Amino acid sequence: MASPALAETPAKRLPFSTRLEEARTVLQVDAAGLHGAGGTVIAKAVSDARYVVIGEDHLSREIPLFATSICSLMAQRGLRAFAVEIGPEAARIVNQNLRRPDRGERIGTFMQSHPDAMAFQNGRDESDMAAQCAKLAGPRFEVWGLDQEFFGASGFLLEQMLAARPGPAARAAIERLMALDRKAAAAALASGSAGDMLIFNVTDEQMADAASAVKRDGGRRVTELFESLAETRAIYLGQNTDGYASNTRRARLMKRTLLKYVANSQQPERILFKFGDVHAAKGMNGLDQRDLGNFVAERAEGEGALSLHIAVYGAKGVHALYAGVGRQIRTEPFTVTDDADYAWLKDALGLRDKAGVGGQWMLVDLRSLRSRPPADMPSAWRKMIYQYDMLVIAPELTPSSLLGSK
Repeated sequence: MASPALAETPAKRLPFSTRLEEARTVLQVDAAGLHGAGGTVIAKAVSDARYVVIGEDHLSREIPLFATSICSLMAQRGLRAFAVEIGPEAARIVNQNLRRPDRGERIGTFMQSHPDAMAFQNGRDESDMAAQCAKLAGPRFEVWGLDQEFFGASGFLLEQMLAARPGPAARAAIERLMALDRKAAAAALASGSAGDMLIFNVTDEQMADAASAVKRDGGRRVTELFESLAETRAIYLGQNTDGYASNTRRARLMKRTLLKYVANSQQPERILFKFGDVHAAKGMNGLDQRDLGNFVAERAEGEGALSLHIAVYGAKGVHALYAGVGRQIRTEPFTVTDDADYAWLKDALGLRDKAGVGGQWMLVDLRSLRSRPPADMPSAWRKMIYQYDMLVIAPELTPSSLLGSK
């Protein structure tokens, strides 16, 4: 039993609305970086972190601008890589063109020849962001692709297999798949439906026959590429049969791929990550899985370092959405709180509007809400404060566009 001298009188807990207001600051984001009180808070947190993980809403113009500012802050103490939601083979194309003055044209030409072979980094603003990060970070900087390849990548992967000079059995099998792929790609371009692509139509028997031939005389590089094709196919097909298992497989792939990149790098080095918000969260994410964000957080702790996880959303605006194979994006107006999964943001947006700062970005430092969390904190916020360290809200998002799409 504690002595009277040491006994503590429980402090009165402030209501959630008050604590949330205390955690909120304003933020300005432009081509020159982050400004205002929120910018100072973020800059300090970034300087302390070895890994910064951005969880985002995809294909806007504004969030890449924010991420470029984070690149600039990290580059001041050395930035080794930018890990993004594309496959390793797509990342090779990005890195080959990253510092070229005709980068956009070359990636556009690649996408015209290989429709839907890459996701996100074929976005104009995403590509500009990566190139600016490379300029800021120096010659060792690379883009790392941790995801499976995109569903249109089969033709490109098969081309790379042939370029690796397989033996006669593997070559014949790869050429058979390439003939199927050309037919499937033409159908997909005509219909706009990804479901017409090879990845969704090649049979188990055809894949097994090719796998046997590749094993016979394909060689290391061909085997690596074929395994990538098979893994990509399994993940996408799995979405139609068992989404939870497919997402788990995808998360494990991203973790393994990160370790491969890190094994070829110097330790310790700083890395920036930018993924959809469900992948970037710590702990159990919105899919009830431990995804990449949790893996990064645990790795940082094991190294005696820090990771910083920032969720970035727009209050409203226009979303860029997938419109079909080889098509330019389609657009759709949105208000974030109309989505049931993000209705909890009304608490923060209400404070912003009440304070008259609706035209500015907003930062909520979630770390300050973890100590003695208010008893009346809504369950969605209670989960969010442990999944992320900071919440950033842009006043409005506008859509990016795709390179190489009409």
